[in-house]
Amino acid sequence: MDKLLIVDDEEALRRLLRINLADCYEIIDTGNPEQALSMALQDKPNAILLDLRMPNFSGYELCRTFKSMTFTQLIPIIIISGEVGATTKVLCKELGAIAFFEKPVDFDALRASLAKVLHAAQPDRRREVRVHLRVMLKLQGTDMSQKPFEEVSATENVSRSGFLCGCTAQLSKDSTIEVYLISGDAKFVGKARVVRCEGSDTPYPRYAFLFVEKEGDWILN
Repeated sequence: MDKLLIVDDEEALRRLLRINLADCYEIIDTGNPEQALSMALQDKPNAILLDLRMPNFSGYELCRTFKSMTFTQLIPIIIISGEVGATTKVLCKELGAIAFFEKPVDFDALRASLAKVLHAAQPDRRREVRVHLRVMLKLQGTDMSQKPFEEVSATENVSRSGFLCGCTAQLSKDSTIEVYLISGDAKFVGKARVVRCEGSDTPYPRYAFLFVEKEGDWILN
């Protein structure tokens, strides 16, 4: 059974969420934002339901923290808040939240959103230890419109089998690119496949890549 972490300082809402979701999910919850991070690291939830307005530590800060840490950045975050407005929703999306629900919660829509997110294939999720490491790479291939591109980018984290980095080219899932390690001269490492895209509607989307071929030395072997 998938596990949900609910972070909201309103006990009544946490209880309501438990009542409506406990038949399909294992629920853990807290009203303490400071405790939420340790719970996410220890309990490894499959998704996080997060309020925005909480004492001492805002949901914005917590969302940013979750998305900046290797062991939590792939956990889907759904915002549930009484704070409405287009600006708020855009900011949450920019911070990495995958959905936004206003209070009072439409539970049918929330269930549908959770089912879609949690049933989506995430082949690279927590499969390997990732290291926060900035490595300069040259990416080369063709974008979604079949236009050739070549771009220098820096990784945000790396593993033995892949890496996460930004790229201005619009790439489709499962497309393959050539990867060169820039250390003095550009050295060919191999070919990597796009397994996930974050922020595809922004000017600088982030992509998770897994190597499908390795011919040269990689950072982690």
